[in-house]
Amino acid sequence: MPLNLTLLKSCQIVGVFWGAFTMRDPKRHAAHVAELLHWYTEGKIRPRVTAHFPLEKAAEALILVEGRKVQGKAVLVME
Repeated sequence: MPLNLTLLKSCQIVGVFWGAFTMRDPKRHAAHVAELLHWYTEGKIRPRVTAHFPLEKAAEALILVEGRKVQGKAVLVME
């Protein structure tokens, strides 16, 4: 993505690309994930969630993702 586009549109890029890092250093990856979960439980970070779907409506969630209608996360809920 051209970075100047984010400046022109006054938006931000937030995300994590784990890529090959998780394969190279799984212990450090696990520590990072644990830290993120800790921050989440403390309320320091809040993931942006577009919608929640029951598991049986996973296809609808995928259609939204495919259609680029999701801003943040589409969450599948298992009850």
